[in-house]
Amino acid sequence: MNNKVLVVLYVPILEKEYNCFIPVNKKIQNVINLLAKALYEMNDNNFDIDHNHSLYIKDTGKEVNKSVRIKDTSIRNATELIII
Repeated sequence: MNNKVLVVLYVPILEKEYNCFIPVNKKIQNVINLLAKALYEMNDNNFDIDHNHSLYIKDTGKEVNKSVRIKDTSIRNATELIII
C-alpha cells in the first residue's frame, strides 16, 4: 500500500491509542477531519468533531502544518502522532 501509511494515533482526551492507515495524498486538515469523525463514531459520540483539532509528532512535539499533504511531511509508517 504505497498510498497510505500506518501510524499510531494517541488521543489524550480519550486516554486511548489507535493504529490507523492514513492516505498520503490528502492534506493534513482533511486527515484530521476524517480522524475526528472516526473517533467520534468509535467512542459513542464522546469525541468533539467540531473542535479545531491539531496533529503533533509525538517524538518532537511539533505541530504538523495543516495545509500540506502527508507525503510532504516527515510522517511515515510507524510514526506516532497525537491529536489534540
